[in-house]
Amino acid sequence: MVKGPGRLLDVRNQAFPPAIICEFEGGDVSAGGTGVLGAVLWLSLLILAVCVVVALIAECFEPPAEHHLAEPVSRADKLRRTGTAFFVTGSVFLMFYALVAWRLFTGPSSSCSAGSDWGSNPPRTLDYSFFPPQATCQYSSGLTKQMVPEWAQSLAVELAVPALIAGAGFVLAWRRWRSERRKFRGTDYAGTMST
Repeated sequence: MVKGPGRLLDVRNQAFPPAIICEFEGGDVSAGGTGVLGAVLWLSLLILAVCVVVALIAECFEPPAEHHLAEPVSRADKLRRTGTAFFVTGSVFLMFYALVAWRLFTGPSSSCSAGSDWGSNPPRTLDYSFFPPQATCQYSSGLTKQMVPEWAQSLAVELAVPALIAGAGFVLAWRRWRSERRKFRGTDYAGTMST
């Protein structure tokens, strides 16, 4: 890993697929992220994405009740099911986000020095961002370091995606449940008035 085309410039960790990349003057050398494990990770990600898209399409465009693939499910059950999915995925995202980004909420000027007694030379906070959660800390020596590692930034974004999809499904199920209740109340009211 330390021998490559030219002088070693930097070593960085890649979140997905997991790999260590050594940057040399004449090009990069990668360990991991390729081969069988990389192919399995990319294939499983592709299968997951296809399943999520198919499930979302099925939720948006409901097949007729007499279709052989359709299982009769009431609107209340769909609302409960999508609400549970949204609660679980949203909770996982919020817990991870709070774990990696809690120091960002102290403010842009003091994020890097939060929680420590630095005296007269606290580090400065540069490149401040809430999403993905990141800030670059610059110390009095001139050394810079990211407050949130790259893998944590990537994982925070990746955990937000299923939470957003589940949230869209929950909103859609709630709107359909609400319109069905209104329709049912209108029918019930009209039936009561006619008798």
